[in-house]
Amino acid sequence: MKLKKVTFNNADNSFFETLKNEVNEYFESKNKKQTGDFRLYLKTFTLIPACLIIYTALLTAQMPVALALTLCLILGFFLACIGFNVMHDACHGSYSESKRLNYAMGLTMNALGSNAFIWKQKHNIIHHTYTNVDGVDDDIAKSPVLRHCFSQPYKPMHKWQHIYMVPLYAVSSILWALLTDFEKYFKKEINGTKMNHFNLQEHIIFWVTKVLYVFFYIAFPIYMVGVGPFLIGYFVANAAMGLTMALVFQLAHVVETTTFVDAWELEGKMTIQDAWAIHQLRTTSNFSTNSKLVSWFVGGLNFQIEHHLFPKVSHVHYPAISKIVKRVAAEYGIKYNNIPTFTSAVASHFKMMKTFGSRENELIAA
Repeated sequence: MKLKKVTFNNADNSFFETLKNEVNEYFESKNKKQTGDFRLYLKTFTLIPACLIIYTALLTAQMPVALALTLCLILGFFLACIGFNVMHDACHGSYSESKRLNYAMGLTMNALGSNAFIWKQKHNIIHHTYTNVDGVDDDIAKSPVLRHCFSQPYKPMHKWQHIYMVPLYAVSSILWALLTDFEKYFKKEINGTKMNHFNLQEHIIFWVTKVLYVFFYIAFPIYMVGVGPFLIGYFVANAAMGLTMALVFQLAHVVETTTFVDAWELEGKMTIQDAWAIHQLRTTSNFSTNSKLVSWFVGGLNFQIEHHLFPKVSHVHYPAISKIVKRVAAEYGIKYNNIPTFTSAVASHFKMMKTFGSRENELIAA
């Protein structure tokens, strides 16, 4: 059975209208653009050259094994940070006021191994609209391998998912590059939602960048260092990249403080009782917002509430507007989810995945 379109009850949208007015007033009073500024561009000119230098050193310089493995870990982590800081803002159109620059910088997603055109539909349209809606949101559509909410079918192996999800997260970037992108490309849909049409340019970019990925990440490294060292370095770098990206995105939505909606239960009415903005606060959580270090590396994605409400605002502005969002939410009696530290957020995610994998919760999905 094909799922019908899910809608939101936006009859009373006063919360979001008030919030938008106050956020807009903030930018006007400060005479600031909502897109990126020197802080974002400094990250770009730090992270990208750093990755190029490390990549070159790994392939050309003689070094101890321990140093090479450390550099592979750093490379994978920095690649994830490019995704958080550069690609993410660019694909949302918040990197710059220039659409061409946003498009160009969004292609850093292709440089990481995935595809910006597919990402924009999977993330910007589907995930941001239907956050934690089981049956629509592709970010929680990992069943039967992983059970991300109670409405998904229970399998005995889920008892151990809080353990085996770690190696799965570690290879997730490899799966994006070499498997799931192709699956979406040929099926022309994302978790049952039809994708926008690939024009000739996007077809060419898809195939050219996939070939370049194979060349620069696989063929050329094998030629330079040999099969054995390549395999070790490739998996170490991707483990760092995959774990970092998967955890940061999971900490925003699959933790103890967030809620989920079963789209299949809505069949017939297909309307979520909350307005869209309120739904975003209930299905999203911030974490470690007092840490400037965490904020710098994860591209402000620890301010996930602000990002979901204002995706076209660059992440460099999230700490400032978070004060407005938190205050207005309190005025309207809406819970503002915030986990104080990164480690406590990670613990909450593991606890939630263990809860979803518990046999005693099997009947909840019935």
